[in-house]
Amino acid sequence: MRRDRAMNTTKTLAILAPALLLGGCISFGAEPPESLLTLTPTATAPAGTGGSSDAGTALALTEFEAPAALDVTRVPVQVNATELAYLKDAVWVEKPARLFRRLIAETIRTQSGRVVVDGDDPGAMAVNRISGTLRQFGYDASTSSVVVVFDAVRAGEGSAVETRRFEAVVPGVTPDVQGVGPALNRAANDVAGQVAEWVG
Repeated sequence: MRRDRAMNTTKTLAILAPALLLGGCISFGAEPPESLLTLTPTATAPAGTGGSSDAGTALALTEFEAPAALDVTRVPVQVNATELAYLKDAVWVEKPARLFRRLIAETIRTQSGRVVVDGDDPGAMAVNRISGTLRQFGYDASTSSVVVVFDAVRAGEGSAVETRRFEAVVPGVTPDVQGVGPALNRAANDVAGQVAEWVG
């Protein structure tokens, strides 16, 4: 009788073991944020808008770089010259460099009417390319402002390369999601407009 019980217990444990091990591998993580931040262009091309271009006039936007502090879905807060934190409850829907690249592409498309190719493997045939580094994209606690700084690199025909730094600051911003989110959207659109003018 004891032997039968022992065998039944062993069989039960053998059946339950994979489920117990799987349970240790699954994590549902922290509670999701109430909302996610994104960037919205102030002007967009209407549905049905299109265009055609040759390789000499089309513009390709390659992936933008970002320092480690910005290569996340959080909003950085510059506390002082040497200290950085992240804004509570502020989470981007995806990394800001990708959102910013799409915003710039849509702004150039709308303002100039040029054919703009934007993607992870954009326009191999496009001679003109925009790349760059998103240097700042967050909140400065010492000045109560949001700051966006973008270093653009524009490559053209042959070995021609042009660089320019673009910046926008929105002052008087409260240090919370409701204040910082819209202010960053305004600053990002400001910089995108500057880049569109530069591209022509």
